[in-house]
Amino acid sequence: MPVEPPTHRVERALRKAGAEVVAGVDEVGRGAWAGPVTVCAAVTGLRRAPEGLTDSKLLTLRRRTALAPVLADWVDAHALGHASPLECDQLGMTAALRLAATRALEALPVRPDMVILDGKHDYLGGPWRVRTVIKGDQSCVSVAAASVLAKVQRDGYMAELGAGFPGFAFADNAGYPSPVHRAALAEHGPTPHHRLSWSYLDDLPAWRHLRTSRLDDGSEQLSLGF
Repeated sequence: MPVEPPTHRVERALRKAGAEVVAGVDEVGRGAWAGPVTVCAAVTGLRRAPEGLTDSKLLTLRRRTALAPVLADWVDAHALGHASPLECDQLGMTAALRLAATRALEALPVRPDMVILDGKHDYLGGPWRVRTVIKGDQSCVSVAAASVLAKVQRDGYMAELGAGFPGFAFADNAGYPSPVHRAALAEHGPTPHHRLSWSYLDDLPAWRHLRTSRLDDGSEQLSLGF
C-alpha cells in the first residue's frame, strides 16, 4: 500500500499555537551493534517539500543518497549530533539519544521553540518543548527530512569506518547485525567501534569477557534487527 507523503500539518499547528521555530528530530543507529547513534534536527518552514520525501527507511539507497543534498539545500537549517559507542555503553541508550539530540539542537543557528520528536517516547525532555508523533518520519515534513539527512550521514560515516575493517562490511550493514557482520564478530571479535554492553557478546564465547555492564536507564529492550 502506498504511503501518503508527509505534510506540514503538525508544524503548522505548532506555529499557529505560537512556536515560531519548529524543528523535526529523528535518530538512526539505535539498534546497531557498532557505530554511533546519530540524531538530526531539521527546521523546514512551510515550503513545499522536495518530491519523494518520506521516512528514510522507505527509500532506496540510491534515492536517499540523491535526496540528501537536495534536502540540505532546501531546509532552513539542520544540524547533526552523535553519541559514540562508548557513550552508548556508559550512559544507556535513552541518555545517549538525549545527548545526541541535544548536540544537534544546540548546533542549529536558531533555538527551536518546539521540537517534533519521532515516536511515542520523549527521550529529550526539558528544557526543550517536545511534541511526540508516532511515525512522524512518515507524516511530518521536518521529521522526514531529519530522517533522511541522519541516515545518509551515518551510513556514509560507517562506510568510512568499514574501510579499516573490511571483513565487517560496515558499508553494507551500517553496523547492524547482518550475517557477514555476525560472522566477522565470531572470528575477529569486536572492533573499537562496537558497543560492548550489547547482549550479542553473550553469544560469542571467545569474546564475551569483553562485555561491559550496561546502565539500566529504564529504557525498553531494543530490537537488534534491521
